[in-house]
Amino acid sequence: MATEKWIDFTHQYNPCFLQKFTLYETRSNFYICGRYKKTNLWRVLKIYRLEPSELNIVEDSATYSDFEYLDLLRRVHDGNRSTGGLKLVTKCFGIVGFIKFLEPYYMLLVTGRKKIGVICGHAVYSIKKSEIIPIPHSSVLSNLAYSKNEKRYKKLLSSVDLTKDFFFSYSYNIMNSLQKNLCNNGTGQSQYESMFVWNHFLTRGIRNTLKNNQWTVALVYGFFKQENLSVAGRDFKFTLIARRSRHYAGTRYLKRGVNEKGRVANDVETEQIVVEDVPEGYPMQISSVVQVRGSIPLFWSQETSWMNIKPDIILSKKDKKYEATRLHFENLAKRYGNPIIVLNLIKTNEKKPRETILRAEFSNAIRFINKDLSKENRLKFLSYDLQKHSRKAINALQILGRAGAYALSLTGIFYCQVTPKPEGLLNLSCIERSDDDYPQNLSHKNEDAETVDREVSSGSHVPSANLSIKVPILQKGVLRTNCIDCLDRTNVAQYAYGVVALGLQLKTLGLLKSPNIGLDNPLAKDLMGIYETMGDTLALQYGGSAAHNKIFCERRGQWRAATQSQEFLRTLQRYYSNTYVDAEKQNAINVFLGHFQPQQGKPALWELDSDQHHIIGIHDPNVIESAK
Repeated sequence: MATEKWIDFTHQYNPCFLQKFTLYETRSNFYICGRYKKTNLWRVLKIYRLEPSELNIVEDSATYSDFEYLDLLRRVHDGNRSTGGLKLVTKCFGIVGFIKFLEPYYMLLVTGRKKIGVICGHAVYSIKKSEIIPIPHSSVLSNLAYSKNEKRYKKLLSSVDLTKDFFFSYSYNIMNSLQKNLCNNGTGQSQYESMFVWNHFLTRGIRNTLKNNQWTVALVYGFFKQENLSVAGRDFKFTLIARRSRHYAGTRYLKRGVNEKGRVANDVETEQIVVEDVPEGYPMQISSVVQVRGSIPLFWSQETSWMNIKPDIILSKKDKKYEATRLHFENLAKRYGNPIIVLNLIKTNEKKPRETILRAEFSNAIRFINKDLSKENRLKFLSYDLQKHSRKAINALQILGRAGAYALSLTGIFYCQVTPKPEGLLNLSCIERSDDDYPQNLSHKNEDAETVDREVSSGSHVPSANLSIKVPILQKGVLRTNCIDCLDRTNVAQYAYGVVALGLQLKTLGLLKSPNIGLDNPLAKDLMGIYETMGDTLALQYGGSAAHNKIFCERRGQWRAATQSQEFLRTLQRYYSNTYVDAEKQNAINVFLGHFQPQQGKPALWELDSDQHHIIGIHDPNVIESAK
């Protein structure tokens, strides 16, 4: 394998970036004025307003001082006095993008922000307030701009609440993992091409026109939480990030399984970052580990029904050679390297076959794919019926922890030392690292496709960590976890993995002598609260209710009757959302992501079933139905 290259952190980021903006208007133009951070220099963007259905944007090539900027505003005002002059519209913090439905273009702006964390000296923000502003002047609009369909599309767009679970950074590529940001992968790809940037479509026009990203903010959707924790009297900063993929995105029953391109529903990358707390100006150790969750990569679906709270699972036979499944795992290997460890948490036995249909087919798919892979690149398949063993939380978490330790022994974690720069950014202290420097991976005794419950629960795989390591270490490969919805059981497993990973991270940073963190350790309890919050957030986004947290509730000592009542209520909330709310929510996502673009004279979005295999015909010969 080729030697990894390492680059100066600051080479990726310009410390002088536009961060605060002011929007002005005249009858014929909008003027967006952006100020560079830590300077008194301004840039100006002009958007024409006299075209009813075209977007014309021009960036002034000049850079203005405060005096020149104010003089420019005065001259624009004087030149437009006859039509009302120059008017202040709003202060803002970046452009989310532009969108058109039937006639006018609309501009989406961040008009309020909140700092929620810092990564390597780079601030991360959530959105407190946003605004949708029509571009054309009202005098040039036709009746189409005020039509019933136009208003409905605008209402759909407004229903995507940017103040919930979206976050961004001006100077740090928050859509990438720390390892990806610090490694020179040579792709030269725009940050907006990332699968985790949800306003990719909305910013496409302005990015193509201006050939830069200075005016827009790249929005990631999911979860971000940063807390200060301590161990053995040493402080460290803990960050948990969940990034949802914009590919094949949507709601629970309307997006299931995989599509033809190998993209899966509810595809989420979770990154856990640990940074030691050191005095300002001193070299800093930093570590991260990435895991993923995603729907079972087969063609399957469930039909929503107000009569059935647990709809039948429908498995399609249309991909007999598992080409889409293969594409999915090839994409994972391209993103994270090998090995890929698959942890499947669905049931092994049922009176009425539902989950077991998918379990058998998923096992077959992995066996089939592994036949064409080299021995070292074969998928590692772990299967554990979590629901069957969830009555005793401590036992389930211990077994999942051993599975996590096994995965970590194969993939390792990311670690490096960084040093402060005067402007507050960080760069790597090491330049280059070869494959020979990596810790040796443990090999698994079972090279076949499937590893059953006894394989996960037998033995203890504890990854090694060398306290003297001061050169960068890369994570190579990833753990991929799924249950049916990739919400409830999956989140418990990701927490168990997070605890084991945290122990290894803290030992590698020299904050712990042993990588073992017991489940009764205060750190494990702190982590459980953060992962539980993440699980609730992701479950609300995809499933319409907070997550089912039976195991977490038991670990907290919550009264069993109260837990059962809470679980029942969340089941009802999820059922109501899936049956009555999700179709409209899916339409809003499809519009926001550009998966559906309205055209005059063509059917409206709500007149179509625009989602792939959302409803598979009952009489389709390529369909296997679960038992009635």
